[in-house]
Amino acid sequence: MKKILVTGFDPFGGEKINPALEVIKLLPKKIGENEVKILEIPTVWKKSIKKIEDEINAYNPDYILSIGQAGGRTDISIERVAINIDDYRIPDNEGNQPIDKKIFENGKDAYFSNLPIKAMLKEIQKAGIPASISNTAGTFVCNHVFYGVRYLLETKFKDKKSGFIHIPYLPEQVVYKNNTGSMGIEILVKGITIAIQTIFEYNEDLKVGAGTIC
Repeated sequence: MKKILVTGFDPFGGEKINPALEVIKLLPKKIGENEVKILEIPTVWKKSIKKIEDEINAYNPDYILSIGQAGGRTDISIERVAINIDDYRIPDNEGNQPIDKKIFENGKDAYFSNLPIKAMLKEIQKAGIPASISNTAGTFVCNHVFYGVRYLLETKFKDKKSGFIHIPYLPEQVVYKNNTGSMGIEILVKGITIAIQTIFEYNEDLKVGAGTIC
């Protein structure tokens, strides 16, 4: 049996809901013999990483997958890389707004996901769900958490793997946002469930092209 911790943020930026949190609430508790545990995290500088670290110590998962809202995106975006920078365009949920600050002073400039991101992509697409590999997780709390967890795994929990997925708005969030992408909750739950199942099944990633030209 393997265990995965799946995190989702609370609402931020004036939104009443966060699709990441709504999706993880609907995930199965088990996939095959493997265990899925969810964790709501605050959209808050530093506190978000600390809550995940505490749960890693308590639960001891094999994998950590964080889910975040990416308003404006139109598919399930599997993130490749996190960068060591906080540069918040808006304040977080406690009013923090770091500008051009390193997340960890002794961390590398960037860390790559060590989940099977190409396999996850292909399995989600095989189910008829739009998905892509993303090469930027932004510079807000999503990247903060993606980088922070990878840093923790590189320095404290070296036997574990982690990564990040961005998902679009839910349809009810874009009623008054013209020409803005969204995806239904059932499709999102199915896509994330497939991603988790793939994480459990693949020890090594596929060697297939999924990059961008620019």
